[in-house]
Amino acid sequence: MTDAIKRERSGALQRFKPYPAYNDSGVEWLGEIPAHWEAAKLWQVGRAMSGGTPAREERTYWDGDIPWVSPKDMKRRLIDSSQDTVTERAIEETGIKLIAPPVVLIVVRGMILAHSFPVAITTVPVTINQDMKALTFRDGILPLFMGWLFEGIGKRLLTAVVEEAAHGTKAIRMDQWRSVIVPVPPDGEQRGISAFLDRETARIDALVAKKQRLIELLQEQRTARITRAVTKGLDASVPLKDSGVEWLGKIPLHWESLALSRVSLSKCDGPFGSGLKSEHYSESGIRVVRLQNIGWTEFLNGDRAYIDQTYAGQLGEHSVKADDVLIAGLGDEGHPVGRACVAPAEIEPAMVKADCFRFRLDRRRAVPRFAAFQLSATATAAAGSLATGATRARMNLTTTASRKVALPPLREQQAIVDALDGQSERHRALIAKVSEAVERLEELRTALISAAVTGKIDVRGDVA
Repeated sequence: MTDAIKRERSGALQRFKPYPAYNDSGVEWLGEIPAHWEAAKLWQVGRAMSGGTPAREERTYWDGDIPWVSPKDMKRRLIDSSQDTVTERAIEETGIKLIAPPVVLIVVRGMILAHSFPVAITTVPVTINQDMKALTFRDGILPLFMGWLFEGIGKRLLTAVVEEAAHGTKAIRMDQWRSVIVPVPPDGEQRGISAFLDRETARIDALVAKKQRLIELLQEQRTARITRAVTKGLDASVPLKDSGVEWLGKIPLHWESLALSRVSLSKCDGPFGSGLKSEHYSESGIRVVRLQNIGWTEFLNGDRAYIDQTYAGQLGEHSVKADDVLIAGLGDEGHPVGRACVAPAEIEPAMVKADCFRFRLDRRRAVPRFAAFQLSATATAAAGSLATGATRARMNLTTTASRKVALPPLREQQAIVDALDGQSERHRALIAKVSEAVERLEELRTALISAAVTGKIDVRGDVA
């Protein structure tokens, strides 16, 4: 978090007064709590119920009317449905429990705990899988308040109760969980804090949604401009002709449509899957270009992997040099197969992994950046004609090499690239500014929840 965001967050919370009197909670991270609040261990205020998974092969247990909640459903605060459902027969015959609402759901096992502590509250009867716990509480403890509490102190709980489990996953140590001390206000105050947070976070969430939509519109605008420029050129007055290619449509009369292989000096894909696995990676050596590095027109440099130079030499010719065009041979929602980027200057020595293709273009005929722009802009349309696969679209190297591109003269290609680079820089600046505003709002939301549920601010006069 930047210093500017910290100052803004602090200022936003200053409109709230502290409570008149505080007592030490006895917990370092919690500090002082309002004098009339209780500090209690979790085992004193509630209990946890476990879940399970009915046999997958017994189809009469599945696709019923009862939600079966798993970690993949924990992207919402209120749970009234789930991706998977079970039948009443599953409950009767397998022993999994039907849990009446409202209860607080938490994830107790999985890699999601490495970076977040998802919390949700049920509004309908549910069942849960074995990686979840359903928390119920004693009289006078509101699930709605406890949901806000766990969301507010979630990051602290990650370090306090989560540890490494089998196969590198994360898990909550339930003995430590039971001993966590939490602040408990009187039940009327719990209702007031919950109502306050419902209202205030809804306002923040609405602002975040508007700004995220603005980011989407800016990205859509950039995509449209790139697509127009790399398939129609910069001059809207030039005559057009039919390219003969479905995903290219009409192109300027003086452009040439031909297979990518015809302007490539060489091409390769990555080694067969078993030849290069994560266990082969090392701290340094030959850079491995993976699918997550091939962005839509941009090389994504953050996620890095390397392999030993000697082992790389045993795998064959899969080299990557600066200005090579890199193409994704596998896609999913939001990451189209066939998207492309250009290898950056500092990439060498490097190689491609499986499902990543490297094309070394003839620079006398094609500007690599222009090719990457056009391949990305037409990726989704081209995939409809060329890709295979039901769940994840896939193209092989041969199909990718046969993919048609439309090329203007070399000088015009460079002019288009220069124009698009200038527009892209302006778009990045706008998106960065809006993204920073989203970050400020999300930090404010987190701070507001934490301050309210731990008694650092008195919101009793703010409850509508």
